[in-house]
Amino acid sequence: QPLVRQQVMKGVREFLENQNPAKPLVMSFHGSTGTGKTYVSSMLIHYLFRGGLQSPYVHHFSPIVHFPHAEDIEQYKESLKRWIQGNLTNCGRSAFLFDEMDKMHPGLIDVILPFLGPSWVVYGTNYRKAIFIFISNAGGEQINKVTLALWHARKDREEISLEDLEPAVSKAVFENPQSGFWKSGIINEQLIDFVVPFLPLKQYHVKQCVLSELVQQGLEARPDVIQEVSDSIPYFPEEEKLFSSTGCKTVASRISFYF
Repeated sequence: QPLVRQQVMKGVREFLENQNPAKPLVMSFHGSTGTGKTYVSSMLIHYLFRGGLQSPYVHHFSPIVHFPHAEDIEQYKESLKRWIQGNLTNCGRSAFLFDEMDKMHPGLIDVILPFLGPSWVVYGTNYRKAIFIFISNAGGEQINKVTLALWHARKDREEISLEDLEPAVSKAVFENPQSGFWKSGIINEQLIDFVVPFLPLKQYHVKQCVLSELVQQGLEARPDVIQEVSDSIPYFPEEEKLFSSTGCKTVASRISFYF
């Protein structure tokens, strides 16, 4: 993911090296399923916190698990505000991951607005060293379309710039009434430091995922298995079969057929 390397690694490094940041680091990851959004998030957390996602200073929210009922949104708002405030009081260097933002109830996320801006103290808590990561499939379809259109215009995946994708991602994510960011003050006040597009994966990348999964499971990295698993993944568009429709999402389950 060239745009991820370009933005996230540089952004995180600069944020951590700054002893007195003006505001928390806020990143929003967008792309279709299986393109590495959760993987990159967990990799970052693993290197930043002892215990990774199990660290008491890392807090992971899912709308389906934590905020399932629209009628309880006011209760969720109060609980979420208290939870973030309490944990930032315990540790100002906490991390908060919000998964599936495309399924978050519009309006809920604005309760964390006071924690994201460039103030010194909120609710008696210094929170400027915190990290917030939003993860969403929203914009994935548009990212794929732009990537494909640019490929047809002879611009390869690795040559795509952030500027190529920004208009399509912004429209799909921030102007969508179904999105958790719909009419959000987080967007209006431009509090997201990095909007990071995850590009669709080619067969070459899927093969890398297969190899990585085999090694991780302690299995033999057989070339025939790598080829067959990558061939079994659906690709789009139908004629050229350039990009994986599911990224690397189903690789692990497909490997089990061969062992």
